[in-house]
Amino acid sequence: MNVRRLIPTTAVAGAVALGLTALSACSSSDAADHAGGDKLNVVASFYPMQFLAERIGGTHVSVTQLTKPGVEPHDLDLTPRQIGGLSEADYILFLKGVQPAVDDAVGQAGVENTVDAAELTTLENHGAEVDGHDHGHEEGEEHAHEGEEAGADPHIWLDPVKYAEVAKGVGKSLEKADPGHAADYRKNTDALVTELNALNTAYETGLRNTATKTFITTHSAFGYLAERYGLTQEGIAGIDPEAEPSPARINEIHTVASKNKATTVFFETLASDKTAKTLAKDLGLKTDVLDPLEGITYSSKGADYLEVMKSNLAALQKALGAK
Repeated sequence: MNVRRLIPTTAVAGAVALGLTALSACSSSDAADHAGGDKLNVVASFYPMQFLAERIGGTHVSVTQLTKPGVEPHDLDLTPRQIGGLSEADYILFLKGVQPAVDDAVGQAGVENTVDAAELTTLENHGAEVDGHDHGHEEGEEHAHEGEEAGADPHIWLDPVKYAEVAKGVGKSLEKADPGHAADYRKNTDALVTELNALNTAYETGLRNTATKTFITTHSAFGYLAERYGLTQEGIAGIDPEAEPSPARINEIHTVASKNKATTVFFETLASDKTAKTLAKDLGLKTDVLDPLEGITYSSKGADYLEVMKSNLAALQKALGAK
């Protein structure tokens, strides 16, 4: 997760105008076509939004994801064709605050059925304190450190409860966008929410009794998860999973690991594991993957959101010494 690049508004507007003549392959003309059998043309910003759209939309939607597998979502640059094609979508699902380029383009697209997942649940601040450090360690809180931006944490999909709230909102919005298939959208939403509730129960049960509540990660994406299940996330270098931690932060991590009996430094699948492995070697700790689920690739420990979240649970249980 490196420098977040913004597309100038003028460029976005120009690309939208250009895109009016470049229809995406899966677009459809209007709502009337859907009643006749055509699928709802859905554009999802990145994987967590794609998963919801596909699971809830089922056979009635054709979903295009703006972020290709293996691409770090926060660093996404949209092509003029992608930006222009947004105006041809029937429904756009995105999460404001994750991808600045997408936020800008969606604002210019003018699609009636545009849904910001951030508005379907309550976001919380898991940012830095004034001096960039938070030394008041309380269990259940995520601690931000140098390099991390303060503000609303967008990683809501890593909390099954919040993700279920978003799923319900997406279901209702699809019913509105395509009322002819409302019953199916309700059925699919209920089924997914049931699975997410079961996932939440698995996390609650699996992490209830552990030898430690502290986990160390290169990517400070797990604030909601930590808060939900009474854990403490210690990020190495804030929002950038590939950033080199300062000597002072390394000393802090050493103290935290020793005091809280942390065993593992977690890294993610879409970023280098160099920092995690170097730090783990220096501290005599293990390394493992804790996937922030911003994309699914061949290296992901699971084929979809639910499978990877279960793999994350197993990794946390092992690292925290679940009993």
